[in-house]
Amino acid sequence: MTNWKNFTSWNTDGYFDLKTEEIGDVPVRLFLTAGLLHDAEPALYSQIVNATRFPGVKMVVITPDTHYGYGVPVGCVLVTADDGAIAMGPVGYDIGCGMMSARSNVPFEAATPEKRLAFNVEVSKRVEMGAGGRSTKLSKVSEKEFENLIRGGAEYYVKRYGASFDRSQAERHCIPVDDSWPVPWGGRGRPERGREQLGSLGGGNHFIELQRAEETGTLFLQVHTGSRGFGHGMATNYFDLARAEKPDLVTQLDLGYFTPESQHYQDYLNAVAAGGNFAILNRLVIFEQVAEAFREVFKSELSLIYEISHNLVQREWHPEFGNVWVHRKGATRAFPAGHPGLCGTPWEKSGHPVLIPGSNKDWSFILRPAAGAVKSCYSVNHGAGRRLSRNDAFRQLSQEAINEDYRQAGIIVNTDGQVPLDEAAPAYKPSSEVIGAVVAAGLATVEFSLWPLASLKGTDDKGTKSRKAKNGRKQDSGSLLSPGEHY
Repeated sequence: MTNWKNFTSWNTDGYFDLKTEEIGDVPVRLFLTAGLLHDAEPALYSQIVNATRFPGVKMVVITPDTHYGYGVPVGCVLVTADDGAIAMGPVGYDIGCGMMSARSNVPFEAATPEKRLAFNVEVSKRVEMGAGGRSTKLSKVSEKEFENLIRGGAEYYVKRYGASFDRSQAERHCIPVDDSWPVPWGGRGRPERGREQLGSLGGGNHFIELQRAEETGTLFLQVHTGSRGFGHGMATNYFDLARAEKPDLVTQLDLGYFTPESQHYQDYLNAVAAGGNFAILNRLVIFEQVAEAFREVFKSELSLIYEISHNLVQREWHPEFGNVWVHRKGATRAFPAGHPGLCGTPWEKSGHPVLIPGSNKDWSFILRPAAGAVKSCYSVNHGAGRRLSRNDAFRQLSQEAINEDYRQAGIIVNTDGQVPLDEAAPAYKPSSEVIGAVVAAGLATVEFSLWPLASLKGTDDKGTKSRKAKNGRKQDSGSLLSPGEHY
């Protein structure tokens, strides 16, 4: 339907309702500004309809970073009944992908151009990036030890290996996995790829970023990464099982699902839990390495603000629906003060932090959920959202112009100054407009505004000179350091 936007109506609670014959009675709420709705891809509608078709669906929420994805939109929250479907597309391939944010007492002026480059160099020595990146710390664990890690999560890791920082501010330390669940080794997905990847960043939109906090004038840090080849491999294998189980119903691989009577239902939930544990561990190990690099360059410590997973399906309580399954694809949990899910946690009276990155030449934000988050099933966007596909970015953007733009802004990218074109700022929506939609709808408030100073991203061969950041290799610093920086 090319004119689907004509079927939206503004709700004074801060979102658009979408009602069409194809959607039926399923509530669909679009937390978009008028501008973001205007710019939404026409093809998004078919994926919104897909999200309403899973058995037992109660509501679909579209977050302001939304864009075309696999089966359902990225920036989609799908709520199904307690006895309804566990949908796979709304979890995706990067199970448990999430964010970690930390702060320091170091004034941002200490991050001179030379120190920014030195930080990137030190991180690159410790953390491999790109699709083929491997762990520098846990690359030789046995299959048995790897299973201990993905079943026990951060709880097992800290007990077995210790921890160099306080994880008490993390969302969780472990997602329970049934002892009887067999890890689906082999198959088309080959999840065993992940055994050598704990503590590696990966490619795509994953990043490590040194930032300046507008509110404090001090250095902050954010990390975005997920479950690497392990999560991707398990998702691939279970997508195949879902299609094989219901070939007449699951006509598109990305629309696979399991219902409680399926023999794979509990196994897939265990796979999501194990993938989530891998992702939590991955961020933990990376943060240890990044904190070490920060200590080396700035002679100070980083303290954890929060670590949170998205790309999960989780059983939660909602005042309208009771116990439900909440799938967040490219969306993040936002529990406000008083939510029963925070009972007994440090955030019971404040709501937990929500970590939302922009592009690496735009503002990132740390939010605090508000009571109005109930309208969005306690969810908000997980980023700014793409406005150019990766292929379009390679076709439309000039490498030389983008590199110069970042140099003039004083943002050091990797150690060679080559900005991955598919991850450059013009490929993303303006983060302030996206966050403005969240705040205007009463879902959350802004606590910290963070401007990028140094960015690390894995790169792919296409359109770039290297597959990953040049580990430890410092090229001509004159090409990276700008004579005049603005903030």
